[in-house]
Amino acid sequence: MGKVAVALDIVIVLVFVAIGRTAHADGVTIAGLASTAWPFLAGLAVGWLALARGRRDSMALSSGLVVWISTVVLGMVFRVVSGQGTAVAFVFVALGFLGLTMVGWRAVVVGARRWRSTSPTSDVRARG
Repeated sequence: MGKVAVALDIVIVLVFVAIGRTAHADGVTIAGLASTAWPFLAGLAVGWLALARGRRDSMALSSGLVVWISTVVLGMVFRVVSGQGTAVAFVFVALGFLGLTMVGWRAVVVGARRWRSTSPTSDVRARG
């Protein structure tokens, strides 16, 4: 499920960037998306490398926290280094959106796993 998790996190970053570019009337072009997304994708990659190194379950909530914080913190650092800027409000929007989505989808998966493991039908299937 690791590849699916990576893909979901990448899509989340790209959606975040596309929404932001649209909200600021910057347009959603390939070049525009790339220039705005790369700092966050680089931060995401570092987070995923940390998960891989620690051999952590990519679906765990703690893994969501790692990739979320890595994506936002390093994304903002890379934006500053590349001269893109980081308004305080933008930092909070990034923390909120990326946190809700990156940790949120994992919370749904964890909840579904728990629900399935405690549902009466799972006991019947396990004994079957």
